[in-house]
Amino acid sequence: MEIALLGLRLVVGLAFAAHGAQKLFGVFGGHGIEATGGVFEQIGLRPGKPHALFAGSAELLGGLLIALGFLTPFAAAALIGVMTAAVLTVHLPNGFFNSDNGYEYNLVLVAALFALTAIGAGELSLDDALGIDLNGTAWAFGALGAGILGGVGAVLSGRLASARESGDGQPHPA
Repeated sequence: MEIALLGLRLVVGLAFAAHGAQKLFGVFGGHGIEATGGVFEQIGLRPGKPHALFAGSAELLGGLLIALGFLTPFAAAALIGVMTAAVLTVHLPNGFFNSDNGYEYNLVLVAALFALTAIGAGELSLDDALGIDLNGTAWAFGALGAGILGGVGAVLSGRLASARESGDGQPHPA
């Protein structure tokens, strides 16, 4: 089981870290912080650059923490927040299936993060090496709840900023 947990952590964590690096640095075919900020503006996450900086940092750092198996519930909460914001701003209107740009893939990632938090990072992790025991059902639901609240909060803050910019007090998508 330990090698399976390590494999899951590495795949999920490094995939998130790579996406964060795309947003922040423009590597791996990404567009960097300026262009990502512009996209975030278009989807109503205003101001775009700070939202992009937070999302990219959460993905990069959270992904590395998941890969290392260090402070797993906190990393999971940050990543679940990013996935929640992505679903609400981009994927939800497209339905479930990833082939239609739906939220299927985001949901699978959230489920993997939830499971890793519940089970724990395993013996081949920094958490275990340092004697950190932050796993179980309560930690998993805590990470899920904090992530969902954080993602919803990010979307609402972007919508409120859009409303202030429009001057009529009503949220407007970009």
